[in-house]
Amino acid sequence: MTRTAVITGLGATTPIGGDVPTLWKNALAGTSGAATLTDDWVEQYSLPVTFAARVSTPASEALSRVEIKRADPSTQFGLIAARQAWADAGLEGSVGEGLDPERFAVSFGTGIGGVWTLLDAWDTLREKGPRRVMPMTVPMLMPNGPAAAISLDLGARAGARTLVSACASGTEALHLGLELIRSGEADVVLCGGAEAAIHPMPLAAFASMQALSRRNDEPERASRPYDRDRDGFVMGEGAGALVLESEDHARARGAKIYAELAGTGVTSDSHHITAPEPEGLGASRALRQALHSAGAAPTEVSHVNAHATSTPVGDKPEYVALKAVFGDHLENMCVSATKSQMGHLLGASGAVESVLTALALHERKAPVTINLENQDPEIPLDVVSGAPRDLPAQTMAVNNSFGFGGHNAVTLFRSV
Repeated sequence: MTRTAVITGLGATTPIGGDVPTLWKNALAGTSGAATLTDDWVEQYSLPVTFAARVSTPASEALSRVEIKRADPSTQFGLIAARQAWADAGLEGSVGEGLDPERFAVSFGTGIGGVWTLLDAWDTLREKGPRRVMPMTVPMLMPNGPAAAISLDLGARAGARTLVSACASGTEALHLGLELIRSGEADVVLCGGAEAAIHPMPLAAFASMQALSRRNDEPERASRPYDRDRDGFVMGEGAGALVLESEDHARARGAKIYAELAGTGVTSDSHHITAPEPEGLGASRALRQALHSAGAAPTEVSHVNAHATSTPVGDKPEYVALKAVFGDHLENMCVSATKSQMGHLLGASGAVESVLTALALHERKAPVTINLENQDPEIPLDVVSGAPRDLPAQTMAVNNSFGFGGHNAVTLFRSV
């Protein structure tokens, strides 16, 4: 018999909230986290894009000085979100006190990893020589840094896995977590994703490939999914974490349950290294996989937290995929594009957006999309804008994530 997996804890540090309650409040209010960067390096390197969406709460407010010194910002963000989710699930102190550490796993994603550590170490090597490169450089820059740090911090011994699939990483982490629960390999999996790439090199590189918005004079209005005048995404940073638990295990300890992770789907386009397949074929297969995994019909779904990056070429294929899978029922589904508020958190985006999707079902509210002033007529979705939208008491919701390399990942949640 397939085991049911439920969400029992949520954590996040994002550009619109350093914890889940603040994130949720601002997601409903339509708050923008984008702002002009004040770092000296913006002018030093003459960056063509001078804004981004940084975390609203510095990591130094949640971590000790030693933890900050020994972890790349991506790991710092992941650790903050994971600790929040662990506490929210009521599992603090549980490993060794009722929770078998060999039945507890970590599945955490990142798109880029410790880019700050890597590039700072390169600068140190060039300017001061090899003896000045820090001994902790390798464990700080490695992409599995967040998963390793969380495993060490919380005592997970059933595996600390790292998913690196560009902007699909955080969602693929939930896919693996569901597999671990259903297979019986783990009772609890701490899933999520983290990213900290607001650094001059990634900003310059994304700008060079015309992926970033150039609205330097109005950052808060730059991310505009589905709008006819969209011109690229806004770089964001942060982390999201979800405690995934077998339903039997959760109910035995009287845990609060936000939603069921009913199904997931993962496919690849094999089309282009950066551009999505224009007919949404890979994305639609991932959506169908998620529905099949959940044993659900398309008509059971009422809400979508879309990938919706605000790029001219990216938004339409997602609509085409949704239309292919849901058909006329898509007219009965409301869509939230929360990157309009937070920017694009790359490998963390799917995790944070899954937090919002689980909350949307739990609270029966769909968060708003901002900056949609002139909707693209080729993307006729029912987009939640202006005010949150009420959701049915018993329903399902989808979160989509797509990444460079042709990665497609979908999570499907069911209300409880």
